[in-house]
Amino acid sequence: MTNRIFCACLVLLMSIAARSQELERGKAWVSMEPAALTLIDRGHPGVVELQFRVTRGFHINSNQPKQEYLKKTELKLDAPTDIVIGRITYPAGEDRSFPFAPNEKLSVYSGDFAVGVTVRPLRSVLPAKYAVHGFLKYQACDNAACYPPKQLPVTFEVKITKGQAPRKKNPAQSPHAHS
Repeated sequence: MTNRIFCACLVLLMSIAARSQELERGKAWVSMEPAALTLIDRGHPGVVELQFRVTRGFHINSNQPKQEYLKKTELKLDAPTDIVIGRITYPAGEDRSFPFAPNEKLSVYSGDFAVGVTVRPLRSVLPAKYAVHGFLKYQACDNAACYPPKQLPVTFEVKITKGQAPRKKNPAQSPHAHS
């Protein structure tokens, strides 16, 4: 009987170790939904909403973690020439405590979350489709452990349009009639 219990415990420990190695090796804990093509008039800013999903059972630190030593979630983008990436807007994190630190609240993302990216094409950019590339840096954790930081490739397209022609202003006119 003792040998059976020992063997059962050994099998259980080996399966836990194998799962842990599998998770650490190549698993992406965050995925990105394909972003819709966003139309933006040249010379004017537009906002692209990027939708991300954290795998069930995991969480990642927010962009504003409460502890300085925690790896924050951060979006890094490279835009084509004549297109400027402006403000990146992250959601507020959810304050949660976990079994590994029950008395400490962490600011995390879990489930679905969106990041807004302000894109401003210069007036000189040619109207066309442009791809923006980059990556989302994050560190995933479950209730027992945190895993090495990862980078999720991020790509989205914007279509730059001519926009409306600038309105010509009427010259200033005097409100008084002159005789």
